[in-house]
Amino acid sequence: MARITKNKKLALEKLEKGKTYPIGEASKLVKEITTTKFDASVDIDIRLGVDPRKANQMVRGVVTLPHGTGKEVKVLALVTPDKEQEATEAGADYVGLDEYLEKIKGGWADVDVIITMPPVMGKLGPLGRFLGPRGLMPNPKSGTVTMEIGKAITEIKQGKIDFKVDKYGIVHTSIGKVSFTPEKIAENAKEFINTIVKLKPASAKGTYIRSIYLSSTMSQGIQIEPKSAQE
Repeated sequence: MARITKNKKLALEKLEKGKTYPIGEASKLVKEITTTKFDASVDIDIRLGVDPRKANQMVRGVVTLPHGTGKEVKVLALVTPDKEQEATEAGADYVGLDEYLEKIKGGWADVDVIITMPPVMGKLGPLGRFLGPRGLMPNPKSGTVTMEIGKAITEIKQGKIDFKVDKYGIVHTSIGKVSFTPEKIAENAKEFINTIVKLKPASAKGTYIRSIYLSSTMSQGIQIEPKSAQE
């Protein structure tokens, strides 16, 4: 049996077993129970009452968190020469086309988001098997395939994220850092949760939001009272 560390024991003592917490209280607690020496990410997991195997119950979307994610997002802009300056000025970390397509073919994927243009998607098609499983394949629905390259890059740098329910009916994403104030964590969480609520499929029956948990890297999960996050 694994030995519980002193810090973890103290953290567990702060949580009441079986209790669901208001979003404001949970946002304070997640900071208190985090014992990592680095600035841990704050994650949210929402279990939905949907069957992701059915196309009409797939929950997918984008949201711009009011306070960003706290993470430095590396963006690759795969664009034609006439769009390179726009991408660079918007803050893309890597800008180009054929040379980066070759790098990706060779196994390079050291970016968080790839943004491209509709005319370029044909060249990306053969790389779908490599980029898809890594969550890097551009998609018009997430705003990463667009002619408004500069706008898309700016939004992502400011905290726009895309998400998708997994095969278990859970949506998971990072919504900030432990260094954020409880108020910022709560506001980011509310924005994300309310976006999920708006995306409820018409075909989903029964309870839509089954459970919500807030946690940080390596911390315990704190169950949130759903109604407290939908004000």
